[in-house]
Amino acid sequence: VQLVEFGGGLVQAGGFLRLACEASRSLFFSRSLGWYRQAPGKQRELVAVIGAGGVTTYEDSVKGRFTLSRDNAKNTVYLQMNSLKPEDTARYHCNMRIASYNYWGQGTQVTVSS
Repeated sequence: VQLVEFGGGLVQAGGFLRLACEASRSLFFSRSLGWYRQAPGKQRELVAVIGAGGVTTYEDSVKGRFTLSRDNAKNTVYLQMNSLKPEDTARYHCNMRIASYNYWGQGTQVTVSS
């Protein structure tokens, strides 16, 4: 499975970005779909994830600002990011779990200036 992320960039604080992750395989096979991020010198952390049952979980700092969605017809997962803050600066990676396998994209850089 290949995952390719799009949509990162440089934005001012308070701005917005929409990330997209295109999968080479149908999303129907996934146990979960999610976005993680990793800032320099920090561990990779969960941003948002949707499980097979359709329940979406968000990291506390992004609740109310970020929205994860999926388009099964396009095999694409989105992350709408509003009211961006400098602390959101990181490389954002798409994740897809199928059975016991874990797939990652290369990531897309998000930089929020103050």
